[in-house]
Amino acid sequence: QEQLVESGGGLVQPGGTLRLSCAASGSISSFYAMGWYRQAPGKLRELVAVISRYGVTNYADSVKGRFTISRDNAKNTVYLQMNSLKPEDTAVYYCNGNSRSYSTYIPGDYWGHGTQVTVSS
Repeated sequence: QEQLVESGGGLVQPGGTLRLSCAASGSISSFYAMGWYRQAPGKLRELVAVISRYGVTNYADSVKGRFTISRDNAKNTVYLQMNSLKPEDTAVYYCNGNSRSYSTYIPGDYWGHGTQVTVSS
């Protein structure tokens, strides 16, 4: 059973940057797609960014141009570089792995426990 562990969250001022990491216990090459989702208090969990095994990406409109998802197969890690952060980016960010589909629009079957990102002055 693969495990996904997120790190890199924290408190940052508006306009700041953070880089989230998602480390897999095994090989991320076993996943057809991996991505990041987030959930703010009182809101549904939403897609942030997803990358397929072959590098196809999908981003939420709200983060396009500010966030970048990438994967390092050698390190079995997926990253989310977040620039120009806004207070509305505040949420728990979850790593997701899809072992069943290449789709970059729906979540897969593996979830991490989440890491808190707070954007506030």
